[in-house]
Amino acid sequence: MQSIFNDSAIAYANTDDIPAIRDLLNNAYRGEDSRQGWTTEAHLIAGNVRTTDNTLLSVMERPGSVMLKYTAADGQLIGCVNLQQHGNRIYLGMFSVSPKLQGGGIGKKLLSASEAHAVSLNCSSIYMRVISVRTELVDWYKRHGYSDTGERESFEEDASSGKHLQQLEFMVLEKFLH
Repeated sequence: MQSIFNDSAIAYANTDDIPAIRDLLNNAYRGEDSRQGWTTEAHLIAGNVRTTDNTLLSVMERPGSVMLKYTAADGQLIGCVNLQQHGNRIYLGMFSVSPKLQGGGIGKKLLSASEAHAVSLNCSSIYMRVISVRTELVDWYKRHGYSDTGERESFEEDASSGKHLQQLEFMVLEKFLH
């Protein structure tokens, strides 16, 4: 089957990839390792866990949900993103690149692949939730065509999200594809 992606390092993940995806997400978002990259949430949320194997399995098994992975030449999984189709829109979440490799274009390639996936499903837009105080990340998405919808959602602290170090909320960003 011909790939819809412009980069051979990008493919659809499967459940065998869950341990590598879990480690990547936890290292990119939480704990000391995440501080090597610019997308860390360690200064906002305490703890080392962003996700678990069970959460990833649940996300991957949802109807209309796929996980893209970016694999280095040595076989190491170094990037991922979850895409969930909701009607004619795609929700983008769990977007991550290894902290040591951020800034090298992998994120842009995964974002482009996400858009190719959405277009292949005839979806009109991609939307996401971003912690509103992460201005550097919000600005990065805006440079890639995403706009603030003005919608805000509460970010409730729970056993799996970690201890919030300040009041947090999500802002919803969206990019129209057609």
